[in-house]
Amino acid sequence: MEQGVLTPDMIKVFIILVSAIVIFIFDWLRVDVVGILIMIVLTLTGVLSGDEATAGLSSNAVVSIIAVMIIGAGLNRTGVMDLLAKRIIKIAGKSETRIMVVISATVSFISSFMQNIGAAALFLPAVSKISKELKVPISRVLMPMGFCAIIGGCLTLVGSSPLIMLNDLMGAWWANNQAALKGASFEPLGLFSVTPVGLALLAGALTYFAFFGRYVLPRSGKSEETGRLSSQRVRKIYEDALDHAIFEVPEDFSPKRIGELGLGRRFNVTVVGIVKPSKGKVDLSPGRDSLIEPGDLVAVIASKENIEEVAQNLGFRLRELEDEFTKKFISSDYGIVQGIVPPGSSLVNHTMEELDFRDRYKVNVLALYRGDKVIHENINQLRLQAGDAMLLLGPWKKLAKIKKNLDLVFTDELKGEEERHPEKAVPALVCLAVALTLAMVFHVKLSIALFTGAIGMVLMNIISIDDAYRSVDWMTIFLLGGLIPLGTAFEKTGAANFIAYKIVGLFGEFSTITLLLIVGILTSFFSLVASNVGATVLMVPLSMNLALQAGIDPVLAGLTVGVAASNTFILPTHQVNALIMRPGGYSTKDYVRAGTGMTIIYLVIMTLVIGFLY
Repeated sequence: MEQGVLTPDMIKVFIILVSAIVIFIFDWLRVDVVGILIMIVLTLTGVLSGDEATAGLSSNAVVSIIAVMIIGAGLNRTGVMDLLAKRIIKIAGKSETRIMVVISATVSFISSFMQNIGAAALFLPAVSKISKELKVPISRVLMPMGFCAIIGGCLTLVGSSPLIMLNDLMGAWWANNQAALKGASFEPLGLFSVTPVGLALLAGALTYFAFFGRYVLPRSGKSEETGRLSSQRVRKIYEDALDHAIFEVPEDFSPKRIGELGLGRRFNVTVVGIVKPSKGKVDLSPGRDSLIEPGDLVAVIASKENIEEVAQNLGFRLRELEDEFTKKFISSDYGIVQGIVPPGSSLVNHTMEELDFRDRYKVNVLALYRGDKVIHENINQLRLQAGDAMLLLGPWKKLAKIKKNLDLVFTDELKGEEERHPEKAVPALVCLAVALTLAMVFHVKLSIALFTGAIGMVLMNIISIDDAYRSVDWMTIFLLGGLIPLGTAFEKTGAANFIAYKIVGLFGEFSTITLLLIVGILTSFFSLVASNVGATVLMVPLSMNLALQAGIDPVLAGLTVGVAASNTFILPTHQVNALIMRPGGYSTKDYVRAGTGMTIIYLVIMTLVIGFLY
């Protein structure tokens, strides 16, 4: 194929690529749906065969990621993270800088062998607890922790999705360019091949925040009190949403179900309980089908104006709050907590009404915190977004069920949540060690090595097989399943070579450092506007073609892409940044202020270490 000539198949690939990026940016469809559509369109347009389009689902990278997620869930089940949190409190002392460094370094280490979003989510309650006990502003700790969790994915080849995919993508490119490579064989990167770069980046991040954190981090976030959302702290943040009242239903009232009355739709109130004195029954998780009858006591939460409107329109009488309902409500079985909607949650892009959330979990959503606004009206009709914070009221057991199903990440520990099994911590760590040993020492295929550790945890009853299935983020899996064949098409059609040829023609010859810097900047940009996985799939073949054109080792370019895909600090678009935004009380400006310096430092360190050390 003549270089620089645009073919029909290239045009198809570019259209599919641009369409996917636009959908990612504007969030028109869930990312897993986009992945599935990519597989279908690549086949229907004739760019790839059916087998090639579905090969991503069975790739070494995807299977490895599934195993890493299961191993991470098993480690969490044993309480290893809780033990680490206690150690940190002992080690860190009371110095704000020391606390930040110890926490960030620890989370970075954890994210080196499990997904960084998982490491950050697991440590969020611990950081809140440490922040409260040591009286350190959580806003000064969470962002450094989040950035280092992202960087921790670069400490090993299994720490992040881009690096897990890297060998597969580079190997596929190598196989398709044997003629240009004159038969040279491809040597896959080892598990710790990327570690020197990761350590240098981690040292740079810790130094940056230790010396400049006081200037780039907010002194106190907008949700500073959300570190532990219990009783009075909750009321300070969501005080408008916590106005509540007890209504007594008059004797002449015609029985109606909550859904028929339309209390939420008509009056923007949330019914949180029904007491039936004549029957001796108390329902603290009423649903749309719950019946309101004469003589009932109905507890609602809403603004004072809406409470008065209900009383006037329905003829309900206001009662004093000191009654049997209130006593039930403040019992140890019930709690008020804040939950953050993480990226990839099943709640994203759905309304509470669509999910039948209240009837399904028997938990009341009292308010929603989005941007700078606390929303407590028409919550059931709002489509949830990643980073939304919800104030929940319900039984601890039901709240624990939500946490187990990975719908929400709570900013505090839950009473009555699933019991940890610290006695199984050693067997869990042994399973992890076996997996890493198989990959490093015996050179067993990474997916098989990691799945050995994962199935070991199941066989040793550290985690049940059902919980192992639930621990897998299938949204990520199907996204990867679609993006991997897009990378194949990008290379197979010559689209990557076409772009590389045009860039070389535009800029002329490159030095190694210049090439790596350009590749790093392009990858960082695509990671911000689309996703780190998408950026990797796009940039690996492009950068390796660019390196080949410039007479530079293509592996260096591929490695740069894998590392640069984690350079996502300027905007809260990365999963970890979205997760910590609400608990830390950060705004987009905070990310721009702190992330700009971090991005520049990251690019400089990565380029120099890869350019001169490898």
